[in-house]
Amino acid sequence: MLQSRNPRQAGALVERDATFLNDVVAGLSRRQKTLPCRYFYDDRGSALFEEITELPEYYPTRTEALILKKHAGEMVHDAPDDAVLIEYGSGSSRKTELLLQNMPRLRTYVMIDVSAAALDGARERLRKRFPSLDIRPAVANFSLPVSLDADLQDAPKIGFFPGSTIGNLTPPEAQRLLRLFRATLAPRGQLIIGVDLKKDSTILVPAYNDAAGVTAAFNMNLLDRINRELGADFDLGSFRHEAVYNQRDGRIEMRLVSLARQTVRLDGHAFAFEAGEFIHTENSYKYSIDQFRDLATSAGWDAASVWTDPDELFSVHKLVSH
Repeated sequence: MLQSRNPRQAGALVERDATFLNDVVAGLSRRQKTLPCRYFYDDRGSALFEEITELPEYYPTRTEALILKKHAGEMVHDAPDDAVLIEYGSGSSRKTELLLQNMPRLRTYVMIDVSAAALDGARERLRKRFPSLDIRPAVANFSLPVSLDADLQDAPKIGFFPGSTIGNLTPPEAQRLLRLFRATLAPRGQLIIGVDLKKDSTILVPAYNDAAGVTAAFNMNLLDRINRELGADFDLGSFRHEAVYNQRDGRIEMRLVSLARQTVRLDGHAFAFEAGEFIHTENSYKYSIDQFRDLATSAGWDAASVWTDPDELFSVHKLVSH
């Protein structure tokens, strides 16, 4: 399995916590303070994100689901017999069911996520619906190289990366991740990937700054997690959530803005904030179809097909390795 949750691997847990600490200290030490968005997804963060996907302002999840409902059969019609489906950042695996119901000869579904709770819940639900399917959950960071179980390494592989998570990465980072996926899925691998499309900011900004404040809680949970797990002393009442559209770079930027001059302490470090200074917590890049195809080609993929909704809010691409 990609990574075990066996409690005997205490050393791996210590190393993970040390990496978390080092990443936070490094990010807060920069002139423009940042925090890596991958740390959003502890169990509470994953649960909050599931709430976000149900919000009326948040179009990506429901729009991608509509595309999959209509076209999932086309997307996997040429899936080889006994293929392995590998999902990166599986979460609740709700959208995955739309592919699975069109893949009766699928050999194994490997679900990768950083949240053990999300994996456990999704596995139990999928086992009831697909009792004969071999389901293998793995608590892992999909941005790192993975090693499949020996019995799966030579099987034909299809990757699934929904939700436009690729947009959280800068274009060079996205290119590197696509190359990493290609290395795992090769030879003759396929990748089905969701990509958010460019659109007016009047649609984009509310999707990341909802009226109910769920996205704000999701963003703020990152500070709460740093307090809980690393012993920092962030005063959550002294920060607010902000989402803005950076038109020049074609991305939504999520921020945590300091409401006052203050100092935050962590592991012997002191980080000073001025009123109005912000921590940049996440990017969400938006692509045109041609822009994303060019990116995929630069990472060694061939663009096979693309599907969109009638309003062209979102796209799902099928890539094949050459």
